[in-house]
Amino acid sequence: MPAATEPLSVSALVLRAKQRDIDTLHLLAARAELVDLTGQLIHALQRERGASSVYLASRGLRYADVRQQAVAEALPMQARLRALASKQLAPGQEASSRLLSLMAWVLLGLESLDELRAQVEQHALSAHDAVVAYSRVVAGLVELIVLVADASAHPAIARRLVALVHLVQGNEAAGQERAVGGELFAGGVCHEAPQQRLVHLIEAQDRNLQTWSEFTDDTLRARWEQQQLSPGVARLERLRRTLCAARPGAALDSQLSETWFSVCSERITELWHLQVELLHGLRADCQAQIEAARQDLQDSERLLRELRANPPAQRQAVERELDLSASAGRVADGPTEPTPDEHGLLALVQEQSMRLARMESELEAARRALHERKIIERAKGMLMARLGMTEDVAFRALQKTAMDQNRRLLQVAEATLSLPDFVFTREAGDNKG
Repeated sequence: MPAATEPLSVSALVLRAKQRDIDTLHLLAARAELVDLTGQLIHALQRERGASSVYLASRGLRYADVRQQAVAEALPMQARLRALASKQLAPGQEASSRLLSLMAWVLLGLESLDELRAQVEQHALSAHDAVVAYSRVVAGLVELIVLVADASAHPAIARRLVALVHLVQGNEAAGQERAVGGELFAGGVCHEAPQQRLVHLIEAQDRNLQTWSEFTDDTLRARWEQQQLSPGVARLERLRRTLCAARPGAALDSQLSETWFSVCSERITELWHLQVELLHGLRADCQAQIEAARQDLQDSERLLRELRANPPAQRQAVERELDLSASAGRVADGPTEPTPDEHGLLALVQEQSMRLARMESELEAARRALHERKIIERAKGMLMARLGMTEDVAFRALQKTAMDQNRRLLQVAEATLSLPDFVFTREAGDNKG
């Protein structure tokens, strides 16, 4: 006779689900290493980009040594990231096709750095072109962090990852600001395009850091608010006003390029320290959630053992529902108190329900923040592709429409994405006319 199929074990399913939760948290903790190294490389390339901008705009008179030091710092990080990328192919990593494709794109960008550095060394491209080229490489690294954050389904971890994403993006906007402002000061003349770019980058920092503040913990938020009262921030604001208020073609004091680089670097370094603390908290959260899940696993086993060892209590509960005469007798005698086991089980169910409700609410908030970012970025990209706008102009167009119509930026972005193609064709024709 064929062997009888064992009946489906509820306990096995429950325990396996909890074990999968633990496995997922372990995988996320491992991905934190990838996020950490990616953040370090972004920080190094930001400094290299800023130094290269000043170096080229000053025709090699400034920051040659700073640039070389930045390159030396970035090179071993590139090698480490490549090695870490190869680990994603190992069994058990469960890397998605999106993650593997994006890592391939990132590695292509890193491979282009050798030629880019040679061009900078030979003054074969402008400061603006160098900033754009470096920013493309950094953009892939930033997107890598975004993808890891978007893949997290655990609410407590997701909130911290949303904070991390916006902190990284705010820091990248600050890094681009340092490079663009350094180009202006080192060149000694104000130009309208980089000036407008500067305004856009300042606004981008404010937006991203505001979202970061909403999702981060009180300690880091208070630390950043205190840092905003420092003398360095006041100096940065004065230099920002100098650049943003200057008329195109007006002369700028080239000696201020080093001061600008210094005060911007102070801001970027503080943002970087916040990022390190956030990653430290992420790892701690992962470990805490793993320990909590292990405890839940042990508790589940204990509860299931108790249920199997005490069938009479369960049978009595059924009998109380079905035995009408016994039920009538109990009503006459008064309500029956739940057994100690029922007390424990009820409390556990209620606690778990409340915890799941809180977690779902937090997860929804985290998902909403990432979703809004994606919609706005897609709308901005559509305007850039269809109407030939720059990134700054596209965002300003969305922002102005939102202000004029008294609507949220997300609503304007969604409406933009729903417009038919002929609207963009007509608009492009009107602009040419």
